[in-house]
Amino acid sequence: MIKIGVIGCGFIGSQVCTAIDSGDVKAALFGIFDNSEEKMDAILASLKSASPEKCAPEELIAKCDLIVECASQEAVLKYALPAVQKGKDMMILSVGALQNPDFRSALQKEAAANHSKIYIPSGAIAGTDGLKAAAAANLSFVSVTTRKPLSGLAGSPYLIENNIDLANIKEPVLIFEGKAADAVVGFPKNVNVCATVSLCGVGFDQTVVRIIADPTISENIHELEAFGDFGHMKMTIENQPSPQNPKTSYLAALSVISALKKITDPIQIGV
Repeated sequence: MIKIGVIGCGFIGSQVCTAIDSGDVKAALFGIFDNSEEKMDAILASLKSASPEKCAPEELIAKCDLIVECASQEAVLKYALPAVQKGKDMMILSVGALQNPDFRSALQKEAAANHSKIYIPSGAIAGTDGLKAAAAANLSFVSVTTRKPLSGLAGSPYLIENNIDLANIKEPVLIFEGKAADAVVGFPKNVNVCATVSLCGVGFDQTVVRIIADPTISENIHELEAFGDFGHMKMTIENQPSPQNPKTSYLAALSVISALKKITDPIQIGV
């Protein structure tokens, strides 16, 4: 049974721990880490059967088989390379960190050299399987349009740098249009789906991203569109935000649990 360490004890991390604790994911929860003692204590108090330890990330990397990152792009940049260099597998949720081509190349090289796997769940969007298939031929255009309530965008660096005051927005407004490479930097906690789509399709510099601030909705809505030799794909998903964090869609947590089930289950469906 594989030993899992979780970095980041927010909504997604707590859902992962609960799924392992309940036996829904057939793995052992060895340890957890978060900068917040309160969040770690809340998870430990909620678990019934598993008894994970509070561990520094370095200890998780040393003693676990798989590290699940549910924290931030900064955590990916800090811990992913050391993990794969020690031959450990890594599951990355803050996929925007991979927009850095030098970091991405180094991570891929070290993972291959040390026989490690890097897992990237589909997150809060659907259609990544079809997009990957379409990319086997020519893809001429890929875009992601994200529509979020104001609470889901608050505090984003792009808004601060461009003096965009969400309090002044009373109707849906396009606040960003550009390439995914810029979107994941300007909105590091909001548009990881754009990074995942970029990796599946035409890359960070060719994927078009539009972000709409919409005070009239409560859902996080993502629309994926692609054109290529395969034809035309258009898919919309309306996500319920997590109860604890409006920046995170509930489906993102479920996609991690699904990915862990796939890794630990001998029967593979939809590969």
